[in-house]
Amino acid sequence: MKNEKIKVFSPIWITLTGLFTAMVVVLSSFGIPVPGGHLYLNDVVICIAALIMDPLASFIIGGIGSFLGDFFFYPTPMFVSLVTHGIQAVVISLIVRKLFRDRPLLSHIVAVTVGALIMITGYTLGRAFIYASPETAMIKLPFQILQAAVGAILSVILVYKFKLREKLYRTINLT
Repeated sequence: MKNEKIKVFSPIWITLTGLFTAMVVVLSSFGIPVPGGHLYLNDVVICIAALIMDPLASFIIGGIGSFLGDFFFYPTPMFVSLVTHGIQAVVISLIVRKLFRDRPLLSHIVAVTVGALIMITGYTLGRAFIYASPETAMIKLPFQILQAAVGAILSVILVYKFKLREKLYRTINLT
């Protein structure tokens, strides 16, 4: 798979990991108001990075990026974000690299769907634990589902349909 062209800890890997991580931190800082809550777009970047990058970079981008975004802007769920988005990103990255390699669209769809389920479950359980109230977690559940769906759908469209990976590789001269 072409993803393996970026060697772990190479200057390009470090730069892309840092860039995607910074994007997650920034997108964690504000949400789009929707009736009854907010929609955060950091999931789009987490899913894109997990589809493009290796599992280690994906964990750094998804887990540590979300942790830092929460640390700076809303620290209560920062450890929930670290674990949930970290696992989500690693699982997406592993599925894309290991399953349905001959059918990339199917691989992408399965990966982000499993990732969305991890994110929804992780945040629901995490909120129930942090706020000691399953009711609070249930109130936020529709927003978690919306955020996960938007992240999954937009990432597949950008990476598969608009060939974001290939354009990125061409930009950094890996093709």
